[in-house]
Amino acid sequence: MKNRVPLSLYVHIPWCVRKCPYCDFNSHEKSSMDESAYITALLHDLAQDKSLAQGRPISSIFFGGGTPSLFSAQSYDHLVQEIHNLITIENNAEITLEANPGTFEYQKFKDYHRAGINRLSIGVQSFETEKLATLGRIHNTTEAITAARKAREAGFDNINIDLMHGLPDQTPQQALADLNTAMELQPTHLSWYQLTIEPNTAFYSKPPILPVEETLWHIEQEGKQRIHDGGYMQYETSAYSKPNKQCQHNLNYWQFGDYMALGAGAHGKITHPESREVFRYQKTRLPKDYLNAENNFTSKQETIAAGDLAFEFFMNAFRLHGPVSKSFFTHRTFLPVEHIRPSMEKALKQELITETEQHWQTTDLGNRFLNTLLQLFT
Repeated sequence: MKNRVPLSLYVHIPWCVRKCPYCDFNSHEKSSMDESAYITALLHDLAQDKSLAQGRPISSIFFGGGTPSLFSAQSYDHLVQEIHNLITIENNAEITLEANPGTFEYQKFKDYHRAGINRLSIGVQSFETEKLATLGRIHNTTEAITAARKAREAGFDNINIDLMHGLPDQTPQQALADLNTAMELQPTHLSWYQLTIEPNTAFYSKPPILPVEETLWHIEQEGKQRIHDGGYMQYETSAYSKPNKQCQHNLNYWQFGDYMALGAGAHGKITHPESREVFRYQKTRLPKDYLNAENNFTSKQETIAAGDLAFEFFMNAFRLHGPVSKSFFTHRTFLPVEHIRPSMEKALKQELITETEQHWQTTDLGNRFLNTLLQLFT
């Protein structure tokens, strides 16, 4: 068991109060939400997939969405207990719930904490009311600040704030003011990332005017310095934490760990050590179909081709700001280091990585041109 790939669990809650114009996640407005039926479906789904755990305990759980905080604390209490009955949850497992600010939600925070949720991720995105309206968010500045404070009062000592920059018509001063406000609230973790326009979103159909590249570069460089000065370490492309407060669930993703998937449209990845195969799978996407999936909740499953494993591994591992162990690469992909030697030589020549006997690590140039680096492994 000691050498087995660690296992996490992702649970997708697909409903929101309102769909945001930048969001390309599998989310749907809550008019059709049936909380009790969905919890029942999740547990049936897990019972069918129990063997995928291969006897391993769950090291982290992430309730994502959508807006998971639309569901009651009682539902999560029941769900966590039943998950533990089917597959053991480690005693110190990180259990994260995504929550949106708003009085109708942060009053539940204390109950979530009692239900076993020990990490809260608050989707603030901006502290400026005008920008929040542009983004289609349903909360205002006061509610965003109050939510972070109420989370701490409820007993949470592990809190993430989700914050965007590069918003429509946003100046560097506005973006950095948002960042200052977030850090003043002293979360243990910051997810700070640039708004991108994705296909199948309202913003893609009617693109807003975004800041120019020079402005975005200034925001990013000044912002990273302020985050560092505030006592946060950058450990991933858009993730910053206080010491020992990295998101363990996301770290498992980036380290090419395994994760089971529950819920409409959720994605999972499982390693089979005996056959030395890694496969990905996806659950039925539409909530109405998921709720009626009596026989099989899984809509798609495919083994990752041996020729694609290196790219898949580095697509995750090179997002981390730290060395990547060569032995770790072999353990997670079953590939010898020699398999990727030609690609690594090209990366070294282009100064995208550095190499020691035991590790590889991306350079500042490699971090900046990550897609260029990854293309070397396709």
